[in-house]
Amino acid sequence: MKDTSTIEAIMTGFAERTGLTPAAGLPRRYLWTDAFAVCNFLELFRQTGKEQYKEDAKHLVSEVHRVLGRHREDDSRCGWISGLDEQEGEQHPTRGGLRIGKELRERGPDELYDEHLEWERDGQYFHYLTKWMHALDCLARVTEDSGYNLWAVELAKTAHARFTYTPWGGGPKRMYWKMNIDLSYPLVASMGQHDPLDGLITYQQLQAAAMKLADPHAERPLETEIAEMTAMCEGMTWTTNDPLGIGGLMSDACKLTQLMISTNLRESDRLISLLRDGELGLEHFVRSQPLNASADYRLAFRELGLSIGLHAIVKMQRTIEQHPENFSNQHELHARLSGLARFLPLIERIERFWLEPINQQSHSWTGHRDINSVMLATSLAPEGYLILQ
Repeated sequence: MKDTSTIEAIMTGFAERTGLTPAAGLPRRYLWTDAFAVCNFLELFRQTGKEQYKEDAKHLVSEVHRVLGRHREDDSRCGWISGLDEQEGEQHPTRGGLRIGKELRERGPDELYDEHLEWERDGQYFHYLTKWMHALDCLARVTEDSGYNLWAVELAKTAHARFTYTPWGGGPKRMYWKMNIDLSYPLVASMGQHDPLDGLITYQQLQAAAMKLADPHAERPLETEIAEMTAMCEGMTWTTNDPLGIGGLMSDACKLTQLMISTNLRESDRLISLLRDGELGLEHFVRSQPLNASADYRLAFRELGLSIGLHAIVKMQRTIEQHPENFSNQHELHARLSGLARFLPLIERIERFWLEPINQQSHSWTGHRDINSVMLATSLAPEGYLILQ
């Protein structure tokens, strides 16, 4: 972990800008950014022992549910997007999913699709919901409060039911990439490349924590969803040249490695495939030399997603070395991780570049200041996000 004061300053600035602390009448909440922020606050609590950071994480969760679990101010609909009444909605704030938090309202069913404009419109993304499930689960593990895990499981069940569908011709289910706010129809029908993988590993993570925090002999809450995601992942390839996507693969591999130890999951083949496809993506990324461009032509949060994932490589190496009995293919894993380790210098290169004040003055940084700064803090202190406490 880098100098704690740097991460503290970043997260303090984020909290002030977005109306978290001090509280603002109209806080600015964005689901992806806030998920990483929860993990950052938990890591600061772990590193400093300051209770305030744990309280910041809990307060942020409450604010996200209060804002993104409800309809927008400019919407004719009001209340919880789940349709629950006020009391039930407070008890089950994730049962209707959570809005992205985009500035523009969602596209109506009769409005023409505009690919560029759709990026700025509200709705629900599955890959944002899995990030929030992860944040809730991390908070549950740190506080040992099963209520946060229950909210994550309820979110998983809702998201799975609404984002997945069976094709007309039969076969394994598929997924929509983007749904409207109340999850009644898809806004983008194509499937995100890594959404089934994110869903599978996140569901496994949530179920493991649920069994530990509650009755270990109770019914496994996500068995059906895990089985369906497993079928969806069969025959898939995860190779991508998108730095954020590559980083996500490494982060997923890191979580899978930990779950293979804590729950005796037999996922060696899947772990190998994630590492292999991640290395292929990194080779392509490095050959294209995008890090040679100036700040105005780079997207910090995508690069920082990569550096977060690269941090996971060392953690996986240590984990496998400490628990060799859980891995039947140690030699292949060691070879794969050794191949990935040659890309570790990219971490310092990315972090150093975006810590430079002059690069934080670029339009590409200021135009996405909150997500950029929060993910920079995650890269500088990645344990809160990568490690299942």
